[in-house]
Parts: sequence; C-alpha cells; structure tokens
Amino acid sequence: MVKVGFIGAGNMALALIKAIKKAGLASSVYASDIKEDRLRIAKEEAKVNVTPYNKVVLNESDIIFLAVKPQDIDTALDGMKNTDKLIISIAAGITLKHLESRLKNARVIRVMPNAPCLVGEMAAGFAVGSKVKDEDIKIVEELLNSAGRAFLLKESMLDAVTGLSGSGPAFIAYLIKCLAEAGVKQGLSRDISAELAERTALGTAKLLIEKGLSADELIKMVASPGGTTIAGLDVLAKSDVKHVLIKTVEKAAKRSKELGKR
Repeated sequence: MVKVGFIGAGNMALALIKAIKKAGLASSVYASDIKEDRLRIAKEEAKVNVTPYNKVVLNESDIIFLAVKPQDIDTALDGMKNTDKLIISIAAGITLKHLESRLKNARVIRVMPNAPCLVGEMAAGFAVGSKVKDEDIKIVEELLNSAGRAFLLKESMLDAVTGLSGSGPAFIAYLIKCLAEAGVKQGLSRDISAELAERTALGTAKLLIEKGLSADELIKMVASPGGTTIAGLDVLAKSDVKHVLIKTVEKAAKRSKELGKR
C-alpha cells in the first residue's frame, strides 16, 4: 500500500480516488484543488484528506496524480519542480517531454483515461518517462486497473488511444442515439427505445469481454441464416459505415496529435 495524492479534484480524479480506495490500494489519499466545492465533494463523497495547498499533497504522498486542466498544468508543475517522486499526469495532450522538462528529477507517467472511469469501466493507455522503474509500472498498473483497464504503450500510440477510447464514448453514444431513433420510427416509445439501445450496447460489450468472444464470433452467434439479423447486417455491409467509423477515429487521433504539438 502506498500514499497517494491528487493535485486537482475534478470528476475524473474523484472516480480514480474512489476506485483506489475501494480496492484498498492506498494507506492514505490526499487531494488538493483551488475550488472549495471540489474539496467539499471529495471529502464528503470519497472520505479523503483535502487541502487547498498542492505542497501538502506533495509532502504527504508517495505517488501524485496530476489531474488539472491542461491550461493549468504549468502552474502546478512550477510548485513541484524539485520533487523526485512518481508523478502520473492525466492532463490531456501534455507530453512526457514537456513534463520531464519541468520535473527534472521526477519519475513521470502520462495516462490517457476516458469518461467510463466515472463508472469504474475506464479504458486507458499510459506511457512512461525515462526515469520510471519497473516497480513503478507495476504499482501504476494496479492503481489504474482498479478503475477499469489500462495498457502500457509507447507514447506515440496515445493519440490512437485518444481517438479510440478517449473520444470513443461520444461516438458510441451517437450510435446508441441512432439505434434508439430507429426504434422510435418502428413504433416504440422514446424512453423504452433509448433504454433498449443502451442496454443492448452494455450487454454486447459484456458478452465480448466476459465470454472472450471476438466481434465476428458474436455476430455469427446472433445472426441465424435467413433471419432478421442477417437482413440488417446486409444493409451495413452494403453501406459505407465501416469506412466512416475508421475515418472518425482517424480524425480524432489526428486532432490529438495536433493539440500535442501546441
């Protein structure tokens, strides 16, 4: 067990805090934020030690999550430039090069989480800096996996992670919305159609993961010859939907790369 600190107590930080505490991975958790309401929520909902001072978090923690907005990152880094601790940044678009240029002695890790972290189903990628040790990686994997699943990758792959799982929840929500609208056109009420679409997406993901099925295996399982699913799949096969989805992720990944160069 380690002492964990969070600089920034927004929604993503709070979700990670709750997951880490639930898994019993930290002997103590401290969180700082410039907003009093975020500290109040963190204290009431996650039962953590809170402070308006980043220095307190730095002093009281073995591992520090940097969970501030990208535009606030340099201000936070200025207050910790002499630390040699393990720093985990979840600030979007902030590169390891930038972090290590400000934190000369720290062991630095960069994480690309996603919104499902808020319900314990995070799909994340992370990359490590030049000073990170094998034991650091092991600890960070354990901390991140308490909130879902995290994959160690080269930093160059984090733009792909951003395009797929970072932006992906919005793309999947759009598809769910379209399926729900299709149900309404077939006569279902809007509320029932929405929940059917949502639960179908949830159940499909659980089937793939928990049964270890590939997408093709699940399609084959559902699609009986000459049946309803085959009829619907025929429309998809004759459309441009596969190309559109690939281009959607490509465009998001490209934008992530552009933002990282700023």
